Amino acid sequence: MPGVFFDSNVPLYLLSNDSDKANRAEQVLAEGGTISVQVLNEFVAVARRKHAAPWTTVEQSLSVLRHVCQVQPLTVATHDKAVELAKRYGMPIYDATIAASALEAGCEILYSGDFQHAQKLDGLTVLNPFR
Repeated sequence: MPGVFFDSNVPLYLLSNDSDKANRAEQVLAEGGTISVQVLNEFVAVARRKHAAPWTTVEQSLSVLRHVCQVQPLTVATHDKAVELAKRYGMPIYDATIAASALEAGCEILYSGDFQHAQKLDGLTVLNPFR
């Protein structure tokens, strides 16, 4: 299986009341893959603000994510690639940073519910695991 990168919305569905999406998120995450520090930060922000998850739940979830996924650091090179992608594809910088991190990690698939399904970005294929 090619390298898989997860956008933050995938692990966030673990906290969802939508059991189908929560189960699907658990299934794809269990297969392993890569996330970035940005994904961890977005997970914390949304889990606390939108889901009102207590810190213990957030920290336990982060521990699991870091155990099943490789974590890609954010660097100036990631930022530069993200700016390039944002300009070329007309996407928001936060989405472009996710894609840049996936490309830097050598991933071929980006699981995301936010990008266009089957979109191609410099050899990276975006797939919506909830379709």
